[in-house]
Amino acid sequence: MANIQYYDVILKPVVTEKSMNLMAEKKYTFLVHPDATKTQVKEAVEKMFDGTIVKSVHTMNCEGKTKRSGMNRGMTSGKTAKTKKAIVQLTEDSADIEIFQGL
Repeated sequence: MANIQYYDVILKPVVTEKSMNLMAEKKYTFLVHPDATKTQVKEAVEKMFDGTIVKSVHTMNCEGKTKRSGMNRGMTSGKTAKTKKAIVQLTEDSADIEIFQGL
């Protein structure tokens, strides 16, 4: 287990059409550190955003895509980095997360 601080857990928000629709239900999507646990994600959100109370956290591991490169498209192949996403559900009396307000 890696020693991850709370400010290293959340890498960036995920801004897609689906994630924007989930904000109506107080669900926010973040790209998180691949070794982060649900408990660490919960603590990071509550510490980084004032007034937020996390109800639940759902995480998903996303495999890297296979990429091919070379003159004839197939001479060398590799994979992009693995990622991990977290969907954070806030309680009804919790404050909204500010970074999503202007989008």
